[in-house]
Amino acid sequence: MRRSLLLIAAAALPLAACGQEPAAPAAEPAATPPPAAETPAPVQDGALTAEGYGPLRIGMTRAEVEQALGPDADPDSVGGPDPESCDIFRPERAPENMMVMVEQGVLTSIWLDPGSEVNTDRGFGPGDGAAAVKAAYGDAAQASPHKYSEPPAEYVTVWARGGGADYVQDANARGISYHIGTDGNVEHVAAGGPSIQYVEGCA
Repeated sequence: MRRSLLLIAAAALPLAACGQEPAAPAAEPAATPPPAAETPAPVQDGALTAEGYGPLRIGMTRAEVEQALGPDADPDSVGGPDPESCDIFRPERAPENMMVMVEQGVLTSIWLDPGSEVNTDRGFGPGDGAAAVKAAYGDAAQASPHKYSEPPAEYVTVWARGGGADYVQDANARGISYHIGTDGNVEHVAAGGPSIQYVEGCA
C-alpha cells in the first residue's frame, strides 16, 4: 500500500509540473548596433587652422577641394595671371569671403577676406585688432612691415610648424598670417603653407 501511494505521488509530480506556466526563455541580449558613421561638422561651424578648414586640408588636390566644397563659384573670374600655375577662387559651398589658393594643382592656403564671419582657432578674423592678436600669440607672433602701407599696417605671422624668421619656402611648414590694415585691424587672414606670405594674390 505504501509502495502504491509513492507511485501515485510520483506520477502526480509531472502532472503538477505540466500545470505550471512554462518559464519564459531568457531574452537574448539585443544586438549592439554598429557605430554610426561620423558626420563631419557643417563647414560654417569650423575654425580656420594652419592645417585647413572643415573638410579642406592643405595639400589636397584641386579635385579633392572641389569634391569637398564644390567647383569655383565664379568660374568666369580670373584668380591669377596663370591659373594653371596658381589660381584663387571660392568653392561653391565655402562660406562667403573665403578663398582657396591652388598652386600646381595643390591647395596651399585658405584666405579670409573682409566681411568673412569665419575665425581662426584662436577666435580672430577680419576686423579684429592687431593688438589682441599679438597678445594672444605672445612671442610666437612675428610682425613684419607692410609692403605698401605705413604702420600700423603690418603682417603678423604665426608658424605652427616649420617656419622661421626669414622668408619660408619649406612646403611642409604650416602657419597663419594676419594682414593688418592702416586702422590697426585685421584685413585678411591666410592659413596654410608658405603662400600665406604672399601679398599680391599669387605672388
